[in-house]
Amino acid sequence: MTTPDQDFALKTIKNRDVHFVRFWFTDVLGRLKSFAVIPSELESAFEDGMGFDGNSVDGFGSPEEADMLACPDASTFQILPWRPVDNAVGRMFCDVRTTDGQPFEGDPRQVLRRVCERTAEAGYVLNVGPELEFFYFKGKDDPTPLDNGGYFDLTSLDHASDLRRDTILTLEKMGIPVEYSHHESAPSQHEIDLRYSDVMNMADNVMTYKLVVKEVAMKHGVHASFMPKPLEGVSGSGMHVHQSLFDLDGNNAFFDANDPDGYYLSSIAKSYMAGLLKYAPEFTLLANQTVNSYKRLGTEEDAPRYTAWARKNRSTLLRLPVVKPNRDVSCRIELRSPDPAANPYLLFAAMLAAGMKGIEDGLELPAPAELSDIEGCSKEELSARGIEALPTTLDEAIDRFEKSELMREVLGEHIHQFLVDEKRREWDSYRRSVSRWELDRYLEQL
Repeated sequence: MTTPDQDFALKTIKNRDVHFVRFWFTDVLGRLKSFAVIPSELESAFEDGMGFDGNSVDGFGSPEEADMLACPDASTFQILPWRPVDNAVGRMFCDVRTTDGQPFEGDPRQVLRRVCERTAEAGYVLNVGPELEFFYFKGKDDPTPLDNGGYFDLTSLDHASDLRRDTILTLEKMGIPVEYSHHESAPSQHEIDLRYSDVMNMADNVMTYKLVVKEVAMKHGVHASFMPKPLEGVSGSGMHVHQSLFDLDGNNAFFDANDPDGYYLSSIAKSYMAGLLKYAPEFTLLANQTVNSYKRLGTEEDAPRYTAWARKNRSTLLRLPVVKPNRDVSCRIELRSPDPAANPYLLFAAMLAAGMKGIEDGLELPAPAELSDIEGCSKEELSARGIEALPTTLDEAIDRFEKSELMREVLGEHIHQFLVDEKRREWDSYRRSVSRWELDRYLEQL
């Protein structure tokens, strides 16, 4: 028997002349994977899933255990607006299972679902609102910016206004609300912010968002990139994640109008923040998973360097946006380290688990650290105050991640070990490469 969501999907497919439905899922590194299914197969797919070769997906299978099932989540069904209206194409996100119907331990979506279920058992739901930044370039092999605009520019410099508009309209056609968009600080850098929602839905939305941005850019004859640091001398792209816990009655558990410190933060919020501060070095590999990520993290004024929090200091890991006393729903914290190359399922799972661990252990939030409090301090002085530097290279991040019992518990042994091995291969490849900078600096004079 089909569910209401499945009935809706099947009726929409019939009424909207849908001839193909794409099954979407991600590999462990967060790259979107897909295969198409004809409508006549959907009822069977809802019941038993559709088989595919997991050995072809990074972090999934082995030659001995290659067969897997993609089980579509009918609640995620949407028509793809950039495909033709006639012979339309739909999509659904899938959970990946083994051939005996069990959740596959290498499926990032299942990892996030497990953490969400444990959080719900504790009486909470996490809402998140990410700010994803990206660049437009003339082509995938030509990283020439389209403009020389700056932050919030709305002039002839901002040639991408039409691209952002079309992107937002496409997202809204797919049921993904957008709060606002603007030109960012670097040339040809842009930001479109999604309206907050529960963390599982948002992870799906982030994957959709990234594809929509690229599809719209391609239709306009340009290339969109979520590479964290594609250009020297200008800001890189981040994915700041605003977040707050709500109880099962819809109340913001982070808000306390009577906070003695004047921040409108509850004790739950403070322990959650303390958990993020404690475990951030261990999940930095998930927030910043590429060699290129560390050309932004810790090297730019607006990118975090320390496991500290503040209201205005943007070099800290956590920022506390201003909260209006009569707007408890707006009480939230902002995690500033992630970049848009992250796998949102794994990042959100690690982030939520770290915060909940802080609540479970009753961790105390240290004092805030504005820039004047930490500027010029040595590592020893910061350490004495409980402030740690975030990893500054992929190598450092791998080491912290590999030793983390919490990350192994959250992700499971399969994903944890795959990421350690895969990222060590990436780091070793980077170490062996010879860059243009080295040739320009040393070839002639040495």
